[in-house]
Amino acid sequence: MGQAFNWENEPIFIEDANECWQVRAQAEKEHLVELLASYHLVDIEHIGSTAVPGLAAKPIIDLMAKVKDFNQIEPIINLLQKHNWIHVPTHEGEHEWRKYFIKIHKNKRMAHLHIVEGDSRKWDEHLFFRDALRSSPTLVSEYAALKKKLAEQYSHDRELYTKNKSAFIQSVIKQGNES
Repeated sequence: MGQAFNWENEPIFIEDANECWQVRAQAEKEHLVELLASYHLVDIEHIGSTAVPGLAAKPIIDLMAKVKDFNQIEPIINLLQKHNWIHVPTHEGEHEWRKYFIKIHKNKRMAHLHIVEGDSRKWDEHLFFRDALRSSPTLVSEYAALKKKLAEQYSHDRELYTKNKSAFIQSVIKQGNES
């Protein structure tokens, strides 16, 4: 993909919730369903903060697609790259459960795509966390406050920003598992 992008160093900025995120996610989802139909696509979901009405978030759509298995992952990677999805294998080292892609528009991230295999427990965890937030205004408020604080603290370090959100996310998932 020879182009140089500044998206890796793009500062973290949290915006108030925006209804257009749902529309953008649905359009990306429909396009991906069409693209991946012949690759044993099992499901695709809008995840992450932009999938939760009323939650402040980075204005980046997160999608997760489930495929039967990774046997055909190379043709999927090649196909997605032809449709402006940048495969980022360096972000997969600690996350062997997924293949990771970023879509850039005007030198900014506009969407992330996580492709997982059919039996990935991460699929269930992501959906559980999203749905827990959707059903709890208290969790939405707590998570929004944490995200804003971390965005100020780690505005130029996405890894630390993400790492410091994980305790909150895991506590919500753990409470769900105990229920």
